[in-house]
Amino acid sequence: MNILHSLRRLALAGAALTMAVAPLPATAAAFDFPPGFRTQEVATNGTTIHVRVGGKGPAVVLLHGYGDTGDMWIPLAAELARDHTVIVPDLRGMGLSATATKGFEKANEAEDVAGVMDALKTPRADVVAHDIGNMVAYAFAARHPDRVTKLVLMDAPVPGIGPWEEILKNPLLWHFRFGGPDMERLVAGRERIYLDRFWNEFSADPAHFPEASRQHYAKLYAGPGRMHAGFAQFAAFDQDAIDNRAWLVSHGKLTMPVLAVGGAKSFGATMASVTEAGADNVEGVVIADSGHWLMEEQPKATVAAIRAFLDRETPIASAR
Repeated sequence: MNILHSLRRLALAGAALTMAVAPLPATAAAFDFPPGFRTQEVATNGTTIHVRVGGKGPAVVLLHGYGDTGDMWIPLAAELARDHTVIVPDLRGMGLSATATKGFEKANEAEDVAGVMDALKTPRADVVAHDIGNMVAYAFAARHPDRVTKLVLMDAPVPGIGPWEEILKNPLLWHFRFGGPDMERLVAGRERIYLDRFWNEFSADPAHFPEASRQHYAKLYAGPGRMHAGFAQFAAFDQDAIDNRAWLVSHGKLTMPVLAVGGAKSFGATMASVTEAGADNVEGVVIADSGHWLMEEQPKATVAAIRAFLDRETPIASAR
């Protein structure tokens, strides 16, 4: 399926659902990682990254996207911590990481990830990512292929890879160009209104992005410097595209096993075809009844798909 057709379909479905679904009442929800997890502030690469760490075994790093923080990964972290060391950072300037005003190019944020792994004495890890986390994960896997065992990319493109310029033309992605000090002032005090647009329009059913989660993330994004960091993530896309194209030309595609996960009402099977433009060993999976917010909309199916991929023994032909 053409990716622009997929995005247009998502826009129409999301708009209709936004009108049809009334706001849910507030519900109690815990955003605590399982017992045994600890938090750590890691000073690296000119900033400080907030990290949650738990479990024991081979390492896996989980990278969140925009509209979420590392808290999105709690269901997956709980599952993987049974036999993995799970490392969950908040991206530069976001969540509970230190406020930051620069360094949002994804090649630089890749070094944030490298620094976190160094601080935790983790030479290699599986990496699982969503949304903007995909872009950081791709940059990290490209520049540090010896440190990434397997890679999972979920429901978002990577700047400069595949039909990136065509994707940018879609009006659904207007927020990629929305930023700067005036935009920050427009959104200040209205963070929930701004974020609701994405949670609603990018969901298969807005009711599946819980009210408690909306309140939790809106409060975090309303913190000092957090919306600035979010806008800066998008503002760096042009440089990210330049960096990724140049790296792909000079170094070639990723060769580690990659799982491309698409929500059926979002990128769907297109996620795998887009990912193949930057990786040689790609497997695709589509999560039914989900839009973009896979961990909120269909956590059980998403966790099961990721778990199955990470558990699978890597064929010798694909091993480094």
